[in-house]
Parts: sequence; C-alpha cells; structure tokens
Amino acid sequence: MDYFSRGSNAKVEEMKKDVFSTLSSCTSHDPELRKKKALKILEIGVGTGVNFAYYPDGTRLVVVDPNPHFRSYYNENRKKFPNIHSEEIIVTTGEEMDMVQSNSVDVVVSTLVFCSVENQKKILEQILRVLAPGGKFYFYEHISEFDTERHGTRRRIQEFLTATGIWPFIFDNCMLNRDMLADIQQAGFSKVQAQRFYSPIDHFVFQLVKPSLKGVAEK
Repeated sequence: MDYFSRGSNAKVEEMKKDVFSTLSSCTSHDPELRKKKALKILEIGVGTGVNFAYYPDGTRLVVVDPNPHFRSYYNENRKKFPNIHSEEIIVTTGEEMDMVQSNSVDVVVSTLVFCSVENQKKILEQILRVLAPGGKFYFYEHISEFDTERHGTRRRIQEFLTATGIWPFIFDNCMLNRDMLADIQQAGFSKVQAQRFYSPIDHFVFQLVKPSLKGVAEK
C-alpha cells in the first residue's frame, strides 16, 4: 500500500485539492482553535498519511487506522509537515472509535476507506457522533461502476474480482463493488453534496477504481 501511495499523478493530485478546497473556509467549534483559525480534523483510515498536504496550517489532526503496520510510514510522512499537529495513530476501526469524544471534531475525512470497512452504516453513525454541530464530513471513495450501459464490462470485472476474493486479498480487503452514496444520504446529515464521477487514473489495472464518489456532508 505504501508503494502504491507513493506514485504521483498530477491529475489525481489536482482532483484531491478540489475535494478539500473548502476546508480553509470551515470554522472550528473550539474557541481557542477559532482564534488561531485552526481546525480539529479526524481522519479515518489514515494509512501512510497521504492527505497531509491538503490540510490547512495549524490543523490538529486525530487519526484512526486498524492496521498497526502503517505506523512507521505515517510517522515518516508526518515529519514532512511540521505545520500540522498530528497525533499518534489510534489503532482501531472507524466503527469502533468510541475513544474519540462525541461532538469533538470540526471535520472528518475519509479517502478510499469505505471500500474496506465492515459496516458502512455503523461508521457513519460514529462520524455523526464525533462531529461537532455544523461539522463536516469530507469523502472521496472509489465505487462500483455506475454507468453500466457504457461500461458494463468494468462492472462485471469488479464483481468477479470481489466475489472471488482476489482483489480484497491483494489490496487490504478492498471491495470493488460498493457504492456508499445512499447510506450517506440516509445517515442523518442535515445536508449532503455529492457527485459520482471518474477519477483521472491512467494506469491500466486501476481503471477498475476509476468510478468515484466525492462530496461533503454537514451535521
């Protein structure tokens, strides 16, 4: 996973900058952080720490990830961003992050995580719990093919590689046949802005994760 996350793709980087472009306009619920124009962000499934570059200066970053083997890669990446006050990884799943206090964070971030979680509805319940009133959930996920008239073959390959367990085995339990938009819309957020689209991915193998979902949901 570290090897694949190191690959740079200028088009994908620009797309992710767009996903997080409104972070700087968010306001913290914490008076002290508000004075400093800083935010408290919780990232679920932080992995190796590939999203540091998109967070505003002064961000207080809380991170959870169920895989303890990411810790050394995450620690190496966090050294490159002294402007971000990042905490040690809490080794747990998003569904079981009860140690994160309710109404305690301004923003929750999830990128390429919902493909591998055990229970999408439970993790969304947790996200709503930890967000402060008015807090926002930023998400970017790959999903199952949504235009089956034009790309039916891709959908069939996604289903086959997921059902046989081949893709989940190689990519840390990643499933190719999920679409979490309906669950997000029904989770209880006051507002959901979301868009299905195709990520600008050129690599032949990763055409399977080109169908994507991005958006912001507000508590």
